[in-house]
Amino acid sequence: MYYNEKTTIFLDGKWIKATDARGGLYSQTLHYGSGVFEGIRSYKTEDGPKIFKAKEHFERLHYSAEKMHITLPYSTEELTRLSYELLERNELENAYLRPLVFLGENMALRATAETHVLLCAWNWNRYLGDHQLSVMTSSFQRPNPRSCFVDAKVTGHYTNSILATEEAKRKGYDEALLLDMNGFVAEGPGANFFFEKDEVLYTAPLGNILSGITRQTIFELCAELNIPVVEKLFTPKEVYEADGAFFTGTAAEVAAIKSLDGNNFNLSWEETLGSQLSSAYLNRVQKKEYKLFELV
Repeated sequence: MYYNEKTTIFLDGKWIKATDARGGLYSQTLHYGSGVFEGIRSYKTEDGPKIFKAKEHFERLHYSAEKMHITLPYSTEELTRLSYELLERNELENAYLRPLVFLGENMALRATAETHVLLCAWNWNRYLGDHQLSVMTSSFQRPNPRSCFVDAKVTGHYTNSILATEEAKRKGYDEALLLDMNGFVAEGPGANFFFEKDEVLYTAPLGNILSGITRQTIFELCAELNIPVVEKLFTPKEVYEADGAFFTGTAAEVAAIKSLDGNNFNLSWEETLGSQLSSAYLNRVQKKEYKLFELV
């Protein structure tokens, strides 16, 4: 699914076949989850593949690395150029790109000097699919922001996401919605969350969530479309009475939600602000507005 015998990746300054790549069995990332990554999409345009918000993604990668005391030896500009070369070498247009910064051999619980940088890409459909999602409130909470940097995209953080998604799937739902330590809605396992009530959008404030780049794009689109959006704390019970809801993320894009804990929303998806924003988002990344992307 992710690679074949022809796939080329970038690893530690070299272009190699994915099938030839090797990793250390004593990597601190493998044993303890100390590593950072990004998820980025490129889209086919009339001028060739264009990476959406590469600058913002690689700046966040640098932020995550800094928070975890990891050295990232490539600038945002270098990583962007390498990402375009990655697409060209693999003849990809509509693609998902995964930069990963992982660490060398170290069994001590200390920062590791040896750093490895991987860039890979593959064709990947929307992560949560194209159907309307049945979501449950998870029994798992997002990590306490005083326990780690929840706004950094760290590999080890996603054990929490796996547990929440697996619980939801086993109970017959499509996805989970996680609360923070105080019982307020935070986000999904791999996406931010919005709900609509009386033509106003609501979403959780920063502090207990990942500052999503797609989330920020939704803010930008709302400003342009004169859609009010409010960041505030709210409980699942408030969401039960919503007119609509959706997840946002690079992999998921804008994903429609049908219900939370068996409570269907008041409007059909086609009538919601989320549906309107989904179309606007796809228009931005695929069609006329790609010329506003950050290019090198």
